[in-house]
Amino acid sequence: MTTFTPVPLGRSELRVTPICLGTMTFGEQVGEAQAHAILDHAVARGVTFIDTAEMYSVPARRETYGATERILGNWFAARPGMRQKVVLASKVAGPSRAMDWVRNGSADLTRAEIVASCDASLQRLRTDVIDLYQIHWPARNVPTFGAIYFDPAKERAYASIHEQLEGLADLVKAGKVRAIGLSNESAWGVAEFVRVAEQHGLPRIASVQNPYALTSRALDNGLDEVMYRLGVGLLAYSPLAFGALTGKYDEIGLDGDRQPGRLALFDSMKKQRWGRPEAIAAARLYNALARRHGLQPAQLALAFCYRSWRVASTIIGVTSREQLDQDLDAWGTTLSPELLVEIDAIRWTHRDPAQ
Repeated sequence: MTTFTPVPLGRSELRVTPICLGTMTFGEQVGEAQAHAILDHAVARGVTFIDTAEMYSVPARRETYGATERILGNWFAARPGMRQKVVLASKVAGPSRAMDWVRNGSADLTRAEIVASCDASLQRLRTDVIDLYQIHWPARNVPTFGAIYFDPAKERAYASIHEQLEGLADLVKAGKVRAIGLSNESAWGVAEFVRVAEQHGLPRIASVQNPYALTSRALDNGLDEVMYRLGVGLLAYSPLAFGALTGKYDEIGLDGDRQPGRLALFDSMKKQRWGRPEAIAAARLYNALARRHGLQPAQLALAFCYRSWRVASTIIGVTSREQLDQDLDAWGTTLSPELLVEIDAIRWTHRDPAQ
């Protein structure tokens, strides 16, 4: 049985397993009974760090808003003592991004909205405290979710970082949240959250949850230095690039009738960064590299994240116990210096097509 030794998360008091179970498929691709079986198996295998969000399941829909948190809450309620065994992370959604069912479509994320969203999450999760509470994406104008250019023309009024930290401080003082973090943030955003917190005696962010995968390494272009120097932990999400780095789409592409998977099943996801033709093409190169070295594609992709000095914990998302076992079994995979050079050679020509 693999042993996952908990590691510190940033400069917080939290200690988390280096693999985290992501749950955004629960309530959409994964029903409640199956989700509970996956959660049970993850804990049995030593993974005690679980991440969710108020907007899950994904793809985000009005009908499934909050469904994942409710599934987790029911799991805790049915298993007395389980809540104390795990580190629980959740997220407050940023501005609505056309989701009018989130805070009535608010175009901001204010102090009061942060507190109200956390209270609602606590109810759904059926717990008194969230160990790590994160802002899912920035309220300010910033390129996210595949956008690559900052556009000053899109500037507008928004709740300041100071105000948002005050809202998070309210939750920490009330004992509802133990530590705070960010997600889908830029290097400037991480540095500014730390600066403002230290200047005003407010809670300091412990972590940032950003994409990190062979086809999406924008983090290596400066954010990694910021996190290292400021003591902020990385929660790396989508290490398998929504399945593209498992090899499942190598031969047939995004054909949903022949290959069930998020990129194939949901048209909205085909159009996102992970489904871009250039991202699929680059994934094929990494998958072929893995096979030449006697590895399964997923082994290469996961080991790249698992063994990176940048990563505090890698978030894995699964739809079955079998997938969970495969992802956890990859923990023992090591990549030789020569193989890492070959990985960088592909990146040199293809950069970050799923950024």
